[in-house]
Amino acid sequence: QVQLVESGGGLVQPGGSLRLSCAASGSIFSIYAMGWYRQAPGKQRELVAAITSGGSTNYADSVKGRFTISRDNAKNTVYLQMNSLKPEDTAVYYCNARIVVVTTTPVSYDYWGQGTQVTVSS
Repeated sequence: QVQLVESGGGLVQPGGSLRLSCAASGSIFSIYAMGWYRQAPGKQRELVAAITSGGSTNYADSVKGRFTISRDNAKNTVYLQMNSLKPEDTAVYYCNARIVVVTTTPVSYDYWGQGTQVTVSS
């Protein structure tokens, strides 16, 4: 069991910055990767950025060079620094923690935060 609490969303103007935080608790030793997803109205939820337990990172093409995912192991927290924000970044952002069980076929289990609204508008 993993619990995730997000914070840091809000309203910013185009070109502005926000920093999202996600604090994990529970069985955090079993987390394979954590990431940020977002879902805009009428759109499917999409991966924005992820970081594995080994430190590897992955970003959506649309945010490369603008967003940075990082972690603080001592605080069991991951962050998403969002710079040069665009109106198309407007969405509800969800923190995700993935547990991967390796057997005959690897299977994953996902835990989600409650979501935090990010709005980029003039």
